[in-house]
Formats: sequence, structure tokens, C-alpha cells
Amino acid sequence: MANLGFIGLGMMGSRIARRLLDSGHQVSGYNRTRAKAESLIKAGLVWKNSPREVVQAADITFSMVMDTAALLSITEGEDGVLAGLTADKIYVDMSTVSPKVIRRLSERVAATGAHLLEAPVSGSLPAAESGTLVLYVGGDAETLERVRPILEQIGQKIIHVGGNGQAIAVKIAINLNLPVQLVSLFEGVLLAERSGIPRAEALDALLNSVAASTAMKYRGPFMLKMPDEVWFSVEMMKKDIQLALELGEETGVALTTVRLVDELLDKAMALGWGKQDFAALYRVVEHLSAANEGRSAL
Repeated sequence: MANLGFIGLGMMGSRIARRLLDSGHQVSGYNRTRAKAESLIKAGLVWKNSPREVVQAADITFSMVMDTAALLSITEGEDGVLAGLTADKIYVDMSTVSPKVIRRLSERVAATGAHLLEAPVSGSLPAAESGTLVLYVGGDAETLERVRPILEQIGQKIIHVGGNGQAIAVKIAINLNLPVQLVSLFEGVLLAERSGIPRAEALDALLNSVAASTAMKYRGPFMLKMPDEVWFSVEMMKKDIQLALELGEETGVALTTVRLVDELLDKAMALGWGKQDFAALYRVVEHLSAANEGRSAL
């Protein structure tokens, strides 16, 4: 069993840390808000007072935080990850952040004699709980092989896509698809509903058609009942869409549908739905359709 660390015990991170504990590993952990880690502490997680202390206690440290700013906050300074790294330790960041920042961080980690992998994931809360995530890994292949047995307890498939920064690029490419696909589903269901087909029946028809995707099947039912626990908020999706647009600018890719979705996410936030699951985009489609209906009646 490995001596591990985990920094960032939010909705996804806490579930991954729980799987590592349940697999018999010793896990040291840190989260900005200790209260969110209490159930893990009761399950055996060893609490540390800073990211540096986690890294010092572990041979392999994982982190999963909200955004690029949060990653910088846990890696920089005298209590940060970089301050705790020494030769041959391994640091695995699972956050969805700027590829440029990951590349710069990899250079700084290498300067300590340690190794950095990025391993963003595809999958929602149920996949994290069941260990069926898909992991996209960027970094040194030899380091990946050292960590692979642990990653296999987190995910059902591990895909090594290249060097540092490239796995994040793949994750951004995946995430930009999610709201685009959902908006098309929501528009299709609403179109059928306005044609006299009950919403539940219209949704069932579309989710069992050739047009359906895994993303649609995950979140399409939220049109009928939103989840009690937010899986991935409008604000978080807005962050990922901004990363996509930035990467599009860098690479010269015209992300036309992504720009449209970005506007819809802005609308959702303006209507007060920023902290709801991003499936709240169906409410934006309804809102815009109601406005169009009013204009058509004039």
C-alpha cells in the first residue's frame, strides 16, 4: 500500500480520496475548509495543516482544485506544494486549469528533482464513487507507470496523451462539448414539447435515439428534476469554457458554438443560476423561448 497525499477535498476530490482510503492506502490530506474533510478524517485520513505538510508526508501527492488561481494558491509560497517537494517525489494534479500554467509548473517541479503528472478526469460524481472515471495523463511515461496501479483504483481507463499540458488540452476539448450537446438536447426537447409531446416522453425519445450521447444521458433527466447535490455548476462550466476560448485563441481554432454557449452561461448567471448544475441551461433555453413566444404574439 502506498503513502499518499491529497489536496483539495471538494465534491470530486473527496470521493477520490475516499476510494484511496478504502483501498487501504495511507492518505494525508489538506483542504482550505477543514469541515469538508471531517468525514474523511473519521475514515482514516491524516489531516495536515498545509499543502507543504501533505507533500512532505507522502511519496505521491494528488491535488484537485477549482481553477488555475486555486492551483497557484496551493503550489506557491512557503506552505505550498513546491516548498515540500524533494527528489523523486511525485505530484499528480487532477484539476482542469490552464495548460500554460501546468507546463510552467512542471518545470519548477523538475527543478526540485520531483516529477509532475497532470491527470484530469472525465466523469461525474457517480463515476468518482465507483472508480470508473477516465483519466487523461500528461507527463513522463516512466513516472506514469510508477503511479499506474494507484490510478487504476480511481479510473477504469488511463490514456497517456503526451507531455505536460497536453492532457489538459484534451480535457478542455472534451468539456467544451458538454454544454454544446446539452443545449441541442434541451432545444430539441422543447421543440417537441411545444409540438404537443409531453416533456418526459420527448426526453425519453431523444435519449434513446442515435443523437444521444453519454453526456446527454447523464444530465438530460435533470430537465425533469434537478439533482439535490450540484455535480458541476454553471460557474465551473463557465470557467472551463473560458479555458477553451483561451486555448482556441492560442491555437487559431474558431470555436463558434463554444462562443454561443458562453453567452448562454452568462445568461444563466445573470438570472441567478450560477451555482446550480450547468444543466440549468435548459431553463435558459426556456427563458429565451418564452421571450420569442411573446414577440411572435405581437
